[in-house]
Amino acid sequence: MQSIKRYFRKEVLPVLANLRLAIVLLLTIAIASISGTVIEQGQSLAFYQENYPEDPALFGFLTWKVLLTLGLNQVYHTWWFYSILVLFGASLIACTFTNQIPRLKSARNWKYYRKSRQFNKLALSTDVGLAAFEALPERLKRKRFLVHQEGDVLYARRGIIGRIGPIIVHVSMLMILAGAIWGSLSGFFAQEMVPQGEAFKVKNIFDRGPFSDAQVPTDWGVKVNRFWIDYAPDGHIDQFYSDLSVIDDEGTELDRQTIHVNKPLRHDGVTFYQADWNIAGVAVRLNNSPTLQFPVGELDTGGQGRLWGTFIPTKPDMSEGVSLVAKDMQGTMLIYGADGKLIGTVRKGMATEIPIDGKPFRLTLVDIIGSTGLQIKADPGIPYVYLGFGLLMVSTMMSYVSHSQVWALREGDRCYIGGRTNRAQVSFERELLEILESVQHSDSVTNRQKETDPAAASV
Repeated sequence: MQSIKRYFRKEVLPVLANLRLAIVLLLTIAIASISGTVIEQGQSLAFYQENYPEDPALFGFLTWKVLLTLGLNQVYHTWWFYSILVLFGASLIACTFTNQIPRLKSARNWKYYRKSRQFNKLALSTDVGLAAFEALPERLKRKRFLVHQEGDVLYARRGIIGRIGPIIVHVSMLMILAGAIWGSLSGFFAQEMVPQGEAFKVKNIFDRGPFSDAQVPTDWGVKVNRFWIDYAPDGHIDQFYSDLSVIDDEGTELDRQTIHVNKPLRHDGVTFYQADWNIAGVAVRLNNSPTLQFPVGELDTGGQGRLWGTFIPTKPDMSEGVSLVAKDMQGTMLIYGADGKLIGTVRKGMATEIPIDGKPFRLTLVDIIGSTGLQIKADPGIPYVYLGFGLLMVSTMMSYVSHSQVWALREGDRCYIGGRTNRAQVSFERELLEILESVQHSDSVTNRQKETDPAAASV
């Protein structure tokens, strides 16, 4: 057992803590994430066969078979992606315990220089009169140094938080990794297109982790009370809204919110985003008939915009009729005859008469019924990821705090002073020179007092 521990400490830990390995792993994670962004995730086999054919292969090698074999159709759920994340986390932990924590412990120790030759290894050091040693502690405290003195030796330090920063950076990155892994394993992603007035439960899930069942709501659903769109003066969509109610199995309303883009509904760990819209149907009256509702389908325009249309029969046997076509939900629909020619328009809430077999036929457009497109997501790892990013920003700023140290030794008739810092070298040198000038001034004042005061000189 001891040999295993020794092998792990001497052989495995140094490899895991190697900076080059961490950089390679980080780049691999970045490349895998880019591939998961560029390549469509969670699509059907037919989709990949159509878009990534074997002949000609994309880039000469990327076919649907290669893509599915490597798991590039679901990058964030593959064993190798999890393995890279875990290995990167192990590298961060190893680096923390083998490098960062020992450095912090070393920085926290009070270290004294008890021999004058020790100051020779400092890039910034000098020797001054003895009186400077007495004035030095006060000058250092004014510069926010923590000073400790034992007889003829003095040690001062400032910015120990700069040594703590890298450790918190590693902790925050581990928290981000843990949150990402947990969210991938236990979260899900779904889409629903729901007509106004209907209720639904989350079912159309196309991306989910192996432990996501607990996140999918089964004892409550959502009802779309109303869907509408605000248009800009030029006719473009300004914003679209959905009035949603969270209801239990008995229909009792648990929560109600109006959502729009960038303002989702959150309930019990599940988030509903406003993502798309559609026209589901139209409600019309034909002559003196009651209100009838007809489904509307999106037409194939060959990429020339969006159009929706439906067929309205004008005879009971549905042998004749007109077509209604709309390009948006602003309330106007075009009326086309059986020959495909435009014969009129009608606005929501209004009626129009159209000739059918030479006779007037009154058509009233009662309503245009919209559908809201919702993206539904549950990710239990998000709080940990956000907390990790928050700590990462704070700890990154902490890491830029300079850890500065100053030593002093009183030996014989001289006082040796030196210092060093791990960053902002020029600023530290200027600051230390300022301190030296002030203590040397105190030394010169003391010497002048001795020259003018025989009693002081005798002392």
